[in-house]
Amino acid sequence: MSRTDPTDLLAVAARWADPTGWPVPLCFDRDQRWYARLATDDTHEVWALSWLPGQGTDLHDHGGSAGAFLVVAGTLTEETVSGGRLRPHRLALGAGRRFGPRHVHVVTNRDRLPAVSVHVYRPALRRMTRYHLVAGRLRVAEVAKAGVAW
Repeated sequence: MSRTDPTDLLAVAARWADPTGWPVPLCFDRDQRWYARLATDDTHEVWALSWLPGQGTDLHDHGGSAGAFLVVAGTLTEETVSGGRLRPHRLALGAGRRFGPRHVHVVTNRDRLPAVSVHVYRPALRRMTRYHLVAGRLRVAEVAKAGVAW
């Protein structure tokens, strides 16, 4: 898909890369990772996330939604499961990642500076499953539901 294709979720994320155009102000929270939904329609939803150094997610999927995310400030590390272990991939400013509906990952700010990212999901997130990696296998830890957990 090209970056101008309206169905390309990474291209959608790129259209939301400038926080000055967001309907909510960008925030950083020392106690927890900040996030806000920026937009939603019949085909997808767009979220902004801020990450102070050391903040990150648990190992999780997106409940059957495909997606993409784009780093719009700072650097993030995405870890995916390969060969029974987590493999890190560093994503600097401007780097992005598309993923399918069965993608499982951890995203963390391992840098010394704050980071900001834009995430797009199709369809909108309704649930997310959190996992533990035990002896090289994914084990369900929790299923979180929209409207309850976030």
